[in-house]
Amino acid sequence: MRRRIVLTTVLAALVAIGLFGVPLAVAVARYFVTAERAELERAADSYALDVSADILRHRTPDRTPATEDPTFVAVYSPVGRLLAGAGPPTLADAGEATAADEVLSADTPGELVVVVPISDDGSVVALVRAATARTEVYWHTGLTWLGMACLAVVALLSAYLVARRQAQRLARPLEQLSANARDLGDGDFSIRADRAGIPEIDSVGESLDSTAVRLDDLLARERAFSADASHQLRTPLAGLRLQLEAALENPRANLRDVVEAGVATTGRLDRTVTDLLALARDTPPVRDDATDLAGELAAIETEWAAALAEHARDLVLKVEPVVAGAQLSGPVLRQIMTVLLDNALRHGTGTVTVTARDAGDVLAVDVGDEGEVNGTDVFDRRSPGARGTGIGLALARRLAEAEGGRLRLTRPRPALFTLLLPLEQRR
Repeated sequence: MRRRIVLTTVLAALVAIGLFGVPLAVAVARYFVTAERAELERAADSYALDVSADILRHRTPDRTPATEDPTFVAVYSPVGRLLAGAGPPTLADAGEATAADEVLSADTPGELVVVVPISDDGSVVALVRAATARTEVYWHTGLTWLGMACLAVVALLSAYLVARRQAQRLARPLEQLSANARDLGDGDFSIRADRAGIPEIDSVGESLDSTAVRLDDLLARERAFSADASHQLRTPLAGLRLQLEAALENPRANLRDVVEAGVATTGRLDRTVTDLLALARDTPPVRDDATDLAGELAAIETEWAAALAEHARDLVLKVEPVVAGAQLSGPVLRQIMTVLLDNALRHGTGTVTVTARDAGDVLAVDVGDEGEVNGTDVFDRRSPGARGTGIGLALARRLAEAEGGRLRLTRPRPALFTLLLPLEQRR
């Protein structure tokens, strides 16, 4: 690209110089010829004035012309015989000059020649010849052409330097954009294009930066979805496996009940994936499956009481009558409660208490146990491989905020988390 820009610019400059310089060179050559003829005519007229008195008295002029080399001036008789001055012995164009009675150009291959007549009462009585070598004209013309050629070379060199600088100015940001595009294709979404000060190129850079940001955000969402899904699906999948293994070990088990329990579990898995996808895509939460608070918490109690009982721990559910009939998004509440109860099961101790109450302008659901929460950054999302509260609480807070509510650590010892949902969520 750089070489093409330079070659194009230099070629354009060369064409411009040719279109302008060639006619100018021809004009210069003609100018020097015309100027030299004018100088010869002036010298001939001056000498004619000096010798006209002698000519009219029929005397041979004895004045020599005052000219500078290489101009030669001479006076001739009407028939072309040399009378005085420097010139050829005879004037070949004498007859033509006598007839024309005017200034005559009689150039030879080696000289520029001007013949001026001296008249007396309408008759030509003598001829003055002024001549100079053509090499003198060629010399001046050549020097001028040489100067013009030097200027042309300077112009071409200037065009080359300017084109080279412009090519670098244009090519560098494009090369940087190309490198950024390669890095983006290799998965580096942190690339940012430098601004070149050229609107068109900066526009491309801004588009590339925007694409990198969108891809980075999309990849982050996909990673978050994978981590959230693996975290939220882990417990129900384990429960489903236990159900199936228990049915296999018990030949008398009611297969219909087992299948219905399995279908219910897969339904919850499907809703979990749907909710997580909606959260990852920042789409509005699904609200067409609203359920009453008391019923949903009762179902959660049934599901988690058995899991806590395996660790010799109790689950106590308290629902104030004033909020028992509150309608809210069942899937979202299940996901948040799953995180809080799983957190209590893994990291807490003693009895787990779930209390739904009216907190004035909001609906509050408290989840507490007799354990302790260490640190104040429990809601910070950590890497999927980190142990402890790396994903679940961060996901639960995002779910709560997506519903227009909040999730907070009310008390670290004994541990108490509070889910707050706005009253307008209650239907």
